[in-house]
Amino acid sequence: MLLPVSPALGVVLAGLLLFAAAVAARARLGRSREILVAGVRAAAQLGAVSLLIGWVARHLGPLLGFVALMFAVAAWTAGRRITRNRTWWWAAVPIAAGALPVVGLLLVTGLVPVRGLALIPVAGILIGGALTATVLGGRRALDELTTRYGEVEAGMALGMLDRDARLEIVRPAASDALLPGLDQTRTVGLVTLPGAFVGMLLGGASPVEAGAVQLFVLVALMAVQVVAVAAVLELVARGLLHRE
Repeated sequence: MLLPVSPALGVVLAGLLLFAAAVAARARLGRSREILVAGVRAAAQLGAVSLLIGWVARHLGPLLGFVALMFAVAAWTAGRRITRNRTWWWAAVPIAAGALPVVGLLLVTGLVPVRGLALIPVAGILIGGALTATVLGGRRALDELTTRYGEVEAGMALGMLDRDARLEIVRPAASDALLPGLDQTRTVGLVTLPGAFVGMLLGGASPVEAGAVQLFVLVALMAVQVVAVAAVLELVARGLLHRE
């Protein structure tokens, strides 16, 4: 076992969470409360999932319902991070466009069986990657649009369509959302050994099998995130996802 479940683990986790919140407060980052809430929510949610996942894995209906819940929470989280108005629900589109085709491909080819212990973690990784890319791409695009809207108007004055003028401004900023995934893929095995690789090794797989699984995760995540960023960029350019 990588980390034994013991009182010491609880003390260390609580200490790290309080330390992170304290540093954020000291640096005036404005996220101290969010850090504490995120940590407490993570503990509660993982505890609930740990108790339920064994039952969910044995029944197809609850399994698909759990995956649908994962998607709904991701869409809500991404949408509310990007904008507070009624257009937030459009964030579901890039998440679905990025994650669902890849999950479907894996199921159709049989690489991932329709079993909870296989489907849930794979779907979670891909939906989580789409969530991150959508949030980063959408926020960067809308921030850039707000700052440089005068350039958008100048482009339209020169005869460009509204969509095209927006794309010229927001595309470079939104593409930065791909950098975390690209850097993780470039440096895998040299800087980090990601969770899938370590988990496979701890589960008894050979290093070659663990490496193959981790490569699949990284490449699939890149595909998911590229589609998600392209989709959220299009939504912003068309004015479907916007801020007041």
